[in-house]
Amino acid sequence: MRKKIINTGVLIMLFVGISTTASYAQEEEFESRYLNKYLVLAAEENPELRSLFNEYLAVLEEVTQEGTLPDPQASFGYFIQPVETRVGAQQAMASFSQMFPWFGTLGAQERVAAERAQARLQVFEDAKLELYRDIKITYTELYYLETAIEVMEENLELLSSFKAIAEVQFESGSTGFSSVLQVELEEEELESRLAYLRDSRLPLVTEFEELLNSELQEPLEFPDNLWEEELIIEKRALLEMILARNPRLEQLDHEARSFGEQLTVAKKMGLPSFTLGASYTNIAPRTDLEPGMALPDNGQDVFIFPQVGIRIPLYRKKYKSMRQEAILQQEAVELRRENLENELETELERLYRDYIDARRNVELYGRLTTIARQSLELFQTELSTGRNNVLEIIRMERQLLNYGLELARARTEQNNNVYRINYLIGENYE
Repeated sequence: MRKKIINTGVLIMLFVGISTTASYAQEEEFESRYLNKYLVLAAEENPELRSLFNEYLAVLEEVTQEGTLPDPQASFGYFIQPVETRVGAQQAMASFSQMFPWFGTLGAQERVAAERAQARLQVFEDAKLELYRDIKITYTELYYLETAIEVMEENLELLSSFKAIAEVQFESGSTGFSSVLQVELEEEELESRLAYLRDSRLPLVTEFEELLNSELQEPLEFPDNLWEEELIIEKRALLEMILARNPRLEQLDHEARSFGEQLTVAKKMGLPSFTLGASYTNIAPRTDLEPGMALPDNGQDVFIFPQVGIRIPLYRKKYKSMRQEAILQQEAVELRRENLENELETELERLYRDYIDARRNVELYGRLTTIARQSLELFQTELSTGRNNVLEIIRMERQLLNYGLELARARTEQNNNVYRINYLIGENYE
């Protein structure tokens, strides 16, 4: 059993493949360094992927079955009471026959099975791409969580220094005790938020391990700054790629073609089929002849070849119903495809809007973070000279904290929306 699992994993990895990408090559280098090992592990270990791939292999076996002639028939009979004939008694008989459907029927049945197998393969491809998308998004969310924890810890250290300054100023009489209390309130709030972020780490790591179907043997590695995934083609071109390459659409295309071939099968089944065979009859020689009397072919066995039969499809309603069923199924699939195209276009509009908004926020909060950091440095200088108070610094420190978190969130959302759009396109990682 273990050997079979390994072989299936190897076969699955053959379909991991490469494809065109909608993001910059240099960003793929970061992905390759930090993410690819997890994607490979998921492809080998995820039970849903293995199950879907085995289903594809099972349906693929039907291609051979459908393209094979029906089993031949053989029969044997022994006469308990021999049938007397002019040349002797019939003692036993045997026959052999093979049925041949109308020309092209087997090929059409084989094509039906092949299209069904390709449809199952697209189900596997879609599940694989969805898994890769979820792994990338979960990894990015973990990066955001680690960044948020780091920012919180840095701000707590900063508040500690502010508290020391506020206490010195209170002792010197230059400020009231309310400044010290304000810093303590800010510390309490940040510590509570930090505790929540730390508690959130385990559920996300557990989700990541479930996607891999494997426990992490070492801590996740993150870059100092999250790479920024970007789309290098316009929205209209993205939609065209989605309509041309989305696995769910390709699945419906193969289903439609399978019903088209099923229509051909139904038409050919309404045509005659033929049977070719041979028979052999064992004849016992007559022993009741008068002396000296000769009987030509006395006891001569009988061999008949060829024996030809024909199946005449007289009941036409059955075959008409089969053709109508195939036509209706094909029309239903085409309508499902049209509906899915509309859904994918709507989803792309939403994701592209969110991507543009996230990229705009990256630029905005990048600028605001820089300005807030410069302002905080100025406030600290003014505080040391007595030209500013602790409350103003706390307000600026809170702004810097929020801007830093919003910047990390915007980068996370930018990447996640690219991953979602690439999933719609049907993109593999390289």
